[in-house]
Amino acid sequence: MRLLFLGDVVGRPGRDAIAAHLPGLKRDLKLDFVVINGENAAGGFGITQKICEEFYALGADVVTTGNHAWDQREALSYITTDPRLLRPANYPPGTPGKGAHVYQTQAGKKVLVVNVMGRLFMDPLDDPFQAVARELARNVLGGGVQAAIIDVHAEATSEKMAMGHFCDGRVSLVVGTHSHVPTADAQLLPGGTAYQTDAGMCGDYDSVIGMKKETAVARFVRKLPGERLEPGSGEGTLCGVFVETDDRSGLAKSVQPVRMGGRLAPALPVL
Repeated sequence: MRLLFLGDVVGRPGRDAIAAHLPGLKRDLKLDFVVINGENAAGGFGITQKICEEFYALGADVVTTGNHAWDQREALSYITTDPRLLRPANYPPGTPGKGAHVYQTQAGKKVLVVNVMGRLFMDPLDDPFQAVARELARNVLGGGVQAAIIDVHAEATSEKMAMGHFCDGRVSLVVGTHSHVPTADAQLLPGGTAYQTDAGMCGDYDSVIGMKKETAVARFVRKLPGERLEPGSGEGTLCGVFVETDDRSGLAKSVQPVRMGGRLAPALPVL
């Protein structure tokens, strides 16, 4: 199976990058399944029904989120009606929506997607490791599901790496989000799980993690509240991770970074 995970979409530049490049990637790479982290897609803060529908029309199968999941009030009700929109599974019981779900590809293969949020330097949610363990106990790779993807929305690289090793041999891909900077450590872990600490963002890289640099820099220099942060307005770069799995085991055969457009050096998978 061929899987594509795209990192945090930040505002209009990120959405434009998805629109410009995802349909071609889906065609050229013959993708079976696409996951997008969309938690910053609506003006840099949250996600809306309209944006989700745009992503689905462009070829996304699932949209994950993180600490900005509820920034748009409509998400609280919309998420209960759309099984393709996930919020972190380690939110407390009673939180609207789901943190994990099993999806079916057009070819009839089943894919588990789990979205969790880290706790180091983040909101003190429930244990993300136990949340993942529960989902993996219900959905065994190579048995009930043919692929499994874990989106770890976390600040600390150590926590993301720990999750990678915790899941090694039990999922197809563990990938980090939230930092908005693509890391250079795409690799196959010893047990056969593909891993990258952060997929990077889909957004304007002439910025401070996707937001207009002048406002963000002023906040650091003056240490005073100022203008509301807004997404950059330059050309966006699409950033993500491409994984090809073994049809029998569901483990990864290869993992490669994906970068297209904007300011970063391009990287396209070699098939």
